Amino acid sequence: MSIYPKGFSLLELITTLSVSTILLAIGVSPLTDFYTRYRADSSIRLIQQTLQFARNQAISFNMRVTVCALIDGKCDSNWQAGLTVFIDTNNNNQLDSSDRKLYTTNAFHSKDTVTYNRAVIRFLPDGLASGTNGTLKYCPSSPTSPYSQAIVINQAGRARISTDSNINCT
Repeated sequence: MSIYPKGFSLLELITTLSVSTILLAIGVSPLTDFYTRYRADSSIRLIQQTLQFARNQAISFNMRVTVCALIDGKCDSNWQAGLTVFIDTNNNNQLDSSDRKLYTTNAFHSKDTVTYNRAVIRFLPDGLASGTNGTLKYCPSSPTSPYSQAIVINQAGRARISTDSNINCT
């Protein structure tokens, strides 16, 4: 029979918990940064794919295709609400019964900022984005996040990802 008691003493338990807490605190910050960067990367790629889809549909259907943040059936400048791709037959920036919805994304993360210099992106039947070209900015967690990215849409309707260090969503 052993004369030493089995288990941990209170001092050993407090020491172990203190060391564990310190190590956890050191490790959580890099995980948060990793998650923020991943969220920005996946969201900007989703936006790019959605814009490429819309351009492709405009060419395929030989019709004008609209991309916007649709709130209560109307295009809104709150791009954080997600993207909706639809054929706007009467060009009124609303999803009417005569229009055809092609694709919808979910809303973006509530802490993120998504901005664009216009309320709609419109692709013409030849794939051009004439008159709706610009830069759609995605800033995760804060408007000045170092993980901010942008989609640059040129007159020809081509969308490319930009990761310039000076992207600001304010």
